[in-house]
Amino acid sequence: MKLLTHNMLTSRGLKGVSVGYPLGIVATDIKVADIDFNSEFIARVIPKIDWNTLWTAAHSIGHVGELPQTLIQNFENNEDFLRKVHHVLLEVEVINGDLVCPESGRKFPINDGIPNMLFNEDEV
Repeated sequence: MKLLTHNMLTSRGLKGVSVGYPLGIVATDIKVADIDFNSEFIARVIPKIDWNTLWTAAHSIGHVGELPQTLIQNFENNEDFLRKVHHVLLEVEVINGDLVCPESGRKFPINDGIPNMLFNEDEV
């Protein structure tokens, strides 16, 4: 599961959960792979993500690197910054572990890079 995906996931809909965001990450296996860099794509994605959630997720799995804790001004013209964001969003992947609902503590498994966000019948 890429951190880009994590940034968009919520456990809202789970019984007793009103927001369910951001999900915590407990990673047991992480892979880093080289992905072709596309500065335009990254610059377009940044306004759509929750920056604090991205930074916290990267930090929690030990891959925050040199990513600043706050979004910088004029990021779309800073290639070095865009490369750092690209790395965290697309090159770091949680292969196995769990996503944890911040309200209920319910764990959602991540297996082979795929988060299973399905609720049990009695949980909705």
